[in-house]
Amino acid sequence: MDITGKGKLLKIYLGETEKWKGKSLYHQLVLKLKEEGIAGVTVYRGIEGYGADKVLHSARILDLSADLPMILEAVDSAENITRVLPMVQEMVPRGLIMVVDVDIVRYGPFRVKQA
Repeated sequence: MDITGKGKLLKIYLGETEKWKGKSLYHQLVLKLKEEGIAGVTVYRGIEGYGADKVLHSARILDLSADLPMILEAVDSAENITRVLPMVQEMVPRGLIMVVDVDIVRYGPFRVKQA
């Protein structure tokens, strides 16, 4: 699959404890996006942040939160990101969803260089 050139980055901010049909929302999103053939998805766990509710979520030892910020990023062609966006909007009832134009320079499997 060659997706170099113009593409889209789908970025979703949500809480670690958010659920979709009783299961972890961020994990369900990864599974759904993989099922839909999206080129690549990565989930990051934040150490501190807040959103529209202005509630501070933190990983500091004295304020250990059970609901850390999560960021999910998915990259693919504009057509594929546009195609899955309604599904994502249905699954993510709150938080932040954004789509950004990107230039994809390289896309391919990781390979270990042989000496």
